[in-house]
Amino acid sequence: MIIQVNQLTRKFGERTTVKGISFALEKGSCTALLGPNGAGKTTTLRMLAGLLAPSSGTITRSGLDHSNGRLSSQHQIGYLPQHPSFYKWMSGIEFVIYAARLSGMSKREARSEAEAVLERVGLKSAARRRISGYSGGMKQRLGLAQALVHHPDLLLLDEPVSALDPVGRREVMELLQELKGETTILLSTHVLHDAEEVCDRVMMMREGKIVENGELSDLLAKYSLPVLNLQLEHHSSRSAADWLKSLRERPFVMEYEQHGGVATITVNNMKEARAVILSEAAEHHIPLQRFEAGSSSLEEMFMKVVQS
Repeated sequence: MIIQVNQLTRKFGERTTVKGISFALEKGSCTALLGPNGAGKTTTLRMLAGLLAPSSGTITRSGLDHSNGRLSSQHQIGYLPQHPSFYKWMSGIEFVIYAARLSGMSKREARSEAEAVLERVGLKSAARRRISGYSGGMKQRLGLAQALVHHPDLLLLDEPVSALDPVGRREVMELLQELKGETTILLSTHVLHDAEEVCDRVMMMREGKIVENGELSDLLAKYSLPVLNLQLEHHSSRSAADWLKSLRERPFVMEYEQHGGVATITVNNMKEARAVILSEAAEHHIPLQRFEAGSSSLEEMFMKVVQS
């Protein structure tokens, strides 16, 4: 276990943003921190990074109890805020060397590590350009480089791909896949597909509290329900459209959503639903273009948890 959080609370005046949360991060794990805006995710990450003192609670790391919540070994932590700020008059490599030196590296080691990490995040060709000329996506990559340059054993990332285009997002997600096992990652994101792709654990926050915490596979099994996706052929008859709409009244249907000739149906008995729908479609000559059976996604699980 790399870190243990116990009853961590943060107040801002009369408002309590984080309300007595407790959790642990296992060494080498990759955990997604999910929640709607205002849930307390960024405040939690800032407390873990030692940038914000909690109002109460403790953070225990490597067997040392820091009762004021701050970690004394910040050089072992890499932190990327959602909106990183830079000295824009510096070049990319100057900034990363500066970050490396702050972590205690020698000049020679800092330059060597800075060059290596800038290449790893795709900024090698822009390393000597001034940061003022960087795009938003390049600045996000630079922020990731400074978080990684000192090889932290705990990496805290607040929306790390929010400013990236699809190509940049894919490259960063592949980098995070490489980093799994090298370091422990706590990743705040609102892109649920990204969380599902790279993380093995999920923590969900709502109104300053942790409402779910566990292995992604276990949570999906807990909340997952059978789902059928149906699509009629284009220019289907009125009777086919009426039949599709009538499925919402079947006893095995829990949730029904339809857009034109496409329906998504959450059911409580997949075997019965499949048999009835396919039998009726054949009997009434319904032109089904698509019939897919699956289960509810992380996004659907997220909506159930945060709205409950």
